Amino acid sequence: MCWADIDAHSTKDAVLAALRRTGLALFYASEGLKDDKEVVLAALRRNGLALFCASEGLKDDKEVVLAAMQQNHGALKYASEKLKNDKDFLVLTALPQHGRALEYLSKELKNDKEVVLAAVQQNGSALEYASKRLRDDEELALAAVQQDGFALEHASQELTDDKDFVLAALRQNGYALQYASEGLRGDKDCVLAAVRQNGRALYYASEKLKNDKELVLAALQRSRGGALSYGSEESKNDKEVVLAAPRQGHGSTLCYASEELKHDMEVLLAALEMELKTTSATTFTTTFTTTFTTTLGRSGDTP
Repeated sequence: MCWADIDAHSTKDAVLAALRRTGLALFYASEGLKDDKEVVLAALRRNGLALFCASEGLKDDKEVVLAAMQQNHGALKYASEKLKNDKDFLVLTALPQHGRALEYLSKELKNDKEVVLAAVQQNGSALEYASKRLRDDEELALAAVQQDGFALEHASQELTDDKDFVLAALRQNGYALQYASEGLRGDKDCVLAAVRQNGRALYYASEKLKNDKELVLAALQRSRGGALSYGSEESKNDKEVVLAAPRQGHGSTLCYASEELKHDMEVLLAALEMELKTTSATTFTTTFTTTFTTTLGRSGDTP
């Protein structure tokens, strides 16, 4: 049966059939069926947000609410106020499974360290919904960035300028460097930690450090050479650096080198060798073939 055919007079079997297509068909069911746990659970398996259609009694049922959250953590928004304020339920059961559901709790609970800690330990990004006071709490914020480095975005300004704290975030996700303070984006230890986790984090380093040979080489190792695109112009014209890029996995990184080095025979051959190892002859790029021919024609060399 089509869900559009459901109304307050539809039988339980008809409603269950419709719910197999969409959980929101519960909206059109009778009040009695909205209070039928079997029917409501069937709806929630298809769409957790269908909890808003359930009876008040079932919105206060822990099993029902958890089933809804399993499908969509936002379903907590429609749970009873009693459950949304039941600290034991939240800390011991709901938030350890669905941390971002913290968004739907009261201001008081968003300011409760135990509640927020349960959330960020499951999903560090839940720090976004914590009170300002708790976003300033180093212990709690540290738990968040250790679970998800990107949670650094939601930490206090003071913490994003704390080197040890930022390092913890960068070791989890190098890209979190974008949320570090300007000063720490220019700190070699922090940038090195970032690029060792994700070479492309070099993009967020200070201009000065994009010219640091050690950092650029470290970034190349963790990006299959692609981080060369974020290096300084000087780095792109450094033969040692440019030779290191294709050796990390892709000859195509030659396109990021300076114009001078794109036509350097040693660099070109290193890129071609790697490209041939990673692609079939039929997919070998026109760019390399053209550049290779141009270089030979200009230099008179043979490979």
